Amino acid sequence: MKKLFFKYINSFSGLSKEVWWLALITLINRAGTMVIPFLSIYLTDSLCFTLKDVGWIMSSFGAGSLIGTWLGGKLTDKIGYYKVMVISLFATGIGFISLQFLDTFPTFCLGIFIIMIIADMFRPAIYVALNAYSSPENKTRSLTLIRLAINLGFSAGPAIGGLIIVSIGYYGLFWLDGITCILASLILMYILNPKHTVTAQQEVIINPKSPYKDGPFILFFLAMIFFSISFIQYFSTIPIYYKEIHLLSEFDIGLLLGLNGFLIFTLEMPLIKYLEKSNISKVTLILWGAALTGFSFLILNVLPWLSIIIIGMLLMTIGEMIAFPFSNAFALQRAQKGKTGEYMAFYSIAFSIAHIIGHNTGMRLVDSFGFTATWYVVSVLMGLCVLILFLLQYYLNREVSQ
Repeated sequence: MKKLFFKYINSFSGLSKEVWWLALITLINRAGTMVIPFLSIYLTDSLCFTLKDVGWIMSSFGAGSLIGTWLGGKLTDKIGYYKVMVISLFATGIGFISLQFLDTFPTFCLGIFIIMIIADMFRPAIYVALNAYSSPENKTRSLTLIRLAINLGFSAGPAIGGLIIVSIGYYGLFWLDGITCILASLILMYILNPKHTVTAQQEVIINPKSPYKDGPFILFFLAMIFFSISFIQYFSTIPIYYKEIHLLSEFDIGLLLGLNGFLIFTLEMPLIKYLEKSNISKVTLILWGAALTGFSFLILNVLPWLSIIIIGMLLMTIGEMIAFPFSNAFALQRAQKGKTGEYMAFYSIAFSIAHIIGHNTGMRLVDSFGFTATWYVVSVLMGLCVLILFLLQYYLNREVSQ
C-alpha cells in the first residue's frame, strides 16, 4: 500500500508551481459550478419551463459558449492569457449571481447567452497558460492536473449543491457559484505575475499555419463534436433520466455525479502517466475513451437494473479519463507557435457547438421518443466519432510516412 501511495504521489512530480496555482484557482472556481448539473432540473421544477424550453435555453448556453471561446482565443493571442482569465472569472461571478433574478424564458435565454460568452473566454486562455508554464514532456500531465482540479471541485460541488437545494433552495447555488468565480479571479491577480504572460506571448513565428487550414485537425474537430454531443448528455438529459426513471432525489443525483469527480481525482493522473509511457498514439487512446463513453449509454437500454446507472457512470468516467487529457494534448501538440490561442479556441468550439446542438436535441428526443431511443441515438453518434478517429489515425500515419 505504501509503495502504491508513493507511486501515486510521484505521478504529480515535475510540474511547475504556476501550473499548481492554476490548478488551485480552477478548483476554487469549479467547486462553485454546482448550478450547471442541476440547471435542467431547476428550469423544469422551479421555473416550470417545458423540456423544449430547456432545450432552447441550453442552445443559448452553447451559442454563448461558442462566441466566448472564439473571442477568448483571439484575445489571448492579442492581449495575453492573464488579462483574459482575470476579466472572465470576475465578470462570470457577477453574472451567475444575477442569473437567479431572471425568471422568464426570453430573459433567461439572453442571460445565459451573455454569461457563457464571458465565462468561456477563459477556456482557450488557460490552455495557452498551461502551454507557457509546462515543459514539453509534462504538458499532458499539466492538463490532467487541471482536469483533476475541475473534477475534485465537481465531485464536491454537486454533492454540496444537492444539500443546499434541500436546505435553502436553488438561489444559494447562484450565490456560491458567483462568489467562487470572483474569489478565483482575486487569487489569480494576487498570485500570477503578469510579466510572465508577456514573455510567453512573444514566442511568435511569421505566417503561422491556421487551424482552419489543417486537414487532420479539422477531422479531429469533427470527432470532438460527436464526442461532446454525447458526453454532455450527462449534464442535461441524464439527470432528468435519473430523476424520472430511477426516482433519484437531487441529493442522490449530486452524489452520483460526485462519484465521477472523485474517481477522476483518484485515478486519472496515475492512469495518464502509465499510458504516456506506452507506445499507443494519442488518437488511438482518444478512440478507446470514446468507445467506452458510447457503451455507457448503450448499456442503459440493454440492462434494466438500477445498479446499471452506476456501471454506466463508471464506464463514462474511464472513457472521459482517457479521452479528454489526450485530446487536449493532441490539440496543443498540433498547434503552431503564435496560433496556440486559435488552435485551442477551435478545439474548445467543438464543445460549444455540442452545447448548441446536444442539449436541445437530447431534450427534444426525450420529449418525442423517450429515453430508450435517445440513448440509442447517442450511442450511434459516438460510433461516428470512433470511425472519424480511425480515419484521422490513417491520415496521420500517411503524414508521418511522407
